[in-house]
Amino acid sequence: MSALTVQHEPVSGDSWDGLVRLWEETDAPEGCKVEIIEGIITVAPPPANHHNFMAAKVHRCLLAAIPENWEIFQTLNVAVPSRSGLYIPDVVVVPEDLVLEDDGNVISASAAELAVEITSKSNASHDRIAKAAGYAQAGIPLYLLIDGHAPGGATVTLYGEPGNGVYRVLQAGKFGETFHLPAPFDLKLDTSNFPMP
Repeated sequence: MSALTVQHEPVSGDSWDGLVRLWEETDAPEGCKVEIIEGIITVAPPPANHHNFMAAKVHRCLLAAIPENWEIFQTLNVAVPSRSGLYIPDVVVVPEDLVLEDDGNVISASAAELAVEITSKSNASHDRIAKAAGYAQAGIPLYLLIDGHAPGGATVTLYGEPGNGVYRVLQAGKFGETFHLPAPFDLKLDTSNFPMP
């Protein structure tokens, strides 16, 4: 099943608040992901089992490396208003005080230390292009893209050093390789057990 476009008018300035209200009011089936990508509200079906498995493996690996006052989330809404984006990363690491700072249901993407996206066949281009640009613009230090649907075969790409709305590739390889996430994580992510889609 592919993502559904709910609204197709790019927004800017004052209309951001209106777009977020529309996003909050979007009625989607339970488990679906409702995001704003480049000013467009999209509804994607719940992720497949392989997708959830990889998210769980990344989550487990990160647990050993994060400071006591950081948390790992799989359903946190992060906003990049300058890119008309409101994303739900598959995994995101955020200091807990920044999550608790506001009692709403959205935080600024700039609060994140790491964002992880695991592609789905129907909307992989969002993770490769729009979200990568949004996360870089927000200044998230690290972006890990797990792309089981890459044209040349399943790949993993670690981006970092955001500047001027773009990332530098820190490491790129295929499923099965080990990836090093630099400080503040300083851990190795073994992808040998990642299932091929």
